[in-house]
Amino acid sequence: MGSINQIALGCGIATVRVSMAKPSWAVRAELPGAPDLFAERSILRSGSSSSRRRDLVFVVNPSGANGRTGKEWKKLLPYLRSRLGADCNICESLTSDPSHAIDITREAIREGADAVIVVGGDGTLHEVVNGFFWAGKPVTNYDKEATHSTALGLIPLGTGSDFARSFGWKNNPYEAIERIAKGQRSRIDVGVICGETDEPHYFVNVADIHLSAKAGYHASKYKRFGNLCYVIGALKGFIGHRNQDLKIKVNEGEWEVYPQVTALCIGNAKYFGGGMKITPNADPQNGKFEVVILQDFKWYDFLLKLHKLYNGTHLSVENVSSRSVHSIEVEEIAGSGNIYVQSDGEHLGFLPRKFCILPSAVEMIC
Repeated sequence: MGSINQIALGCGIATVRVSMAKPSWAVRAELPGAPDLFAERSILRSGSSSSRRRDLVFVVNPSGANGRTGKEWKKLLPYLRSRLGADCNICESLTSDPSHAIDITREAIREGADAVIVVGGDGTLHEVVNGFFWAGKPVTNYDKEATHSTALGLIPLGTGSDFARSFGWKNNPYEAIERIAKGQRSRIDVGVICGETDEPHYFVNVADIHLSAKAGYHASKYKRFGNLCYVIGALKGFIGHRNQDLKIKVNEGEWEVYPQVTALCIGNAKYFGGGMKITPNADPQNGKFEVVILQDFKWYDFLLKLHKLYNGTHLSVENVSSRSVHSIEVEEIAGSGNIYVQSDGEHLGFLPRKFCILPSAVEMIC
């Protein structure tokens, strides 16, 4: 089945149904009488950079937050046009399938978009970040003479919006549009995850292992309940849970054994699970991960210490340790093959995995 793509040009929107097999440039070519944004850019390149209109691609998951993202986006679009339309070409791309946002992002970067703006939550952000890379390398503009790079932007409208919390951003789309209008950029770090055979996988928020990853896997099936999905996920995650001995290698050093690990969290940013400040010292602009390890936790420990986990004061709790790393490899000792791994709320399979930081890998509109 095809997908719905809408191209907003000036004050109007052209909507077409296209085959998923066709790239976005083919869509633009099929719009009768519609201006070609990227042809227009080639003309503007000959003028000064200050007069060039910015090409912004908004990646919208209309089914996000149980359909709330799509509804909020429709309400927001007229204001966005009026605020940005005078200086920007606005391209709206609605996702329809898993990984669709990855394809949209790669095509936008190759065509020279000034920014790819995520409209949604951490799941859509996760896909768009992965779209900035291909076969282990950054995606680049087809035009090798281009003087600008594609930035990442965010209008947080998701269930958790945990990455936005690390910047102190609220789920306020009007504040986000003002950030986009100003266009100030800052580089952020990106984490990369490698398995034994898998392609590299990228994340900007938190990757985690074992109980928290298992809970996240179950929570993803109940997002229709809003933030309650995290409670449901945690309850289901505890069923049959056993703490496990893990082997860890930090910064290419020697292997260390950590007994009875309950959860291991690798933070590029601070929050996960709908506002839990799990890696409170993480900073997506300092070139390092914060790794927090919970050992020998029982179910009642989470109940007694939940408030500390949410407000980020748990690092002083017994059986909680924290360290700053550039890379970390994690393997299980028992070899069961069922230790869950996730990043930014997306299930990635099971151990073993290696996590590395890519400092200043992506420009972000901040």
